Amino acid sequence: MSFTDPIVTLQTIAMGIGATIATDLWAAARKRLLGVPALDYALVGRWIAHMPHGRFAHAPIGAAAPKAFEAVLGWAVHFLTGIAFAAGLVLWQGSAWLATPSLLPALLFGTATVVFPFFVMQPALGAGWAASRAPRPWLARMHSLVMHAVFGLGLYACALLIR
Repeated sequence: MSFTDPIVTLQTIAMGIGATIATDLWAAARKRLLGVPALDYALVGRWIAHMPHGRFAHAPIGAAAPKAFEAVLGWAVHFLTGIAFAAGLVLWQGSAWLATPSLLPALLFGTATVVFPFFVMQPALGAGWAASRAPRPWLARMHSLVMHAVFGLGLYACALLIR
């Protein structure tokens, strides 16, 4: 599987953007219906902006010094991550999956991407491994797992739309 085919590349980018938008819509609905706040992507941008200065982990990230353009950087990283995850699915399943997408691989792959927040983002932002320092760790884990399942559903739905 190669991304030398521009059609496959464009489809993958569109699928990543669309699935990321699906997670953002879910986050907005979750906030409105359940009162669960969405991740502030400015804090993700702050985390990234501190990296060139040798700071890779914070406890918590909200206490770190704000950085210029952190919101723009955070949102860009959010969407680029969605595109990278979509590329991972296409690499795993092959470009033929884009022509005949099926739900199970997308759902499994999307859900599996929860390892990234559990073992990279949450510890780096001060929430501990798999949100172990969150006020209600199991609830935070469940929200992360559902969010990544929604991402998987978004991958599938977008693949259907763009084929």
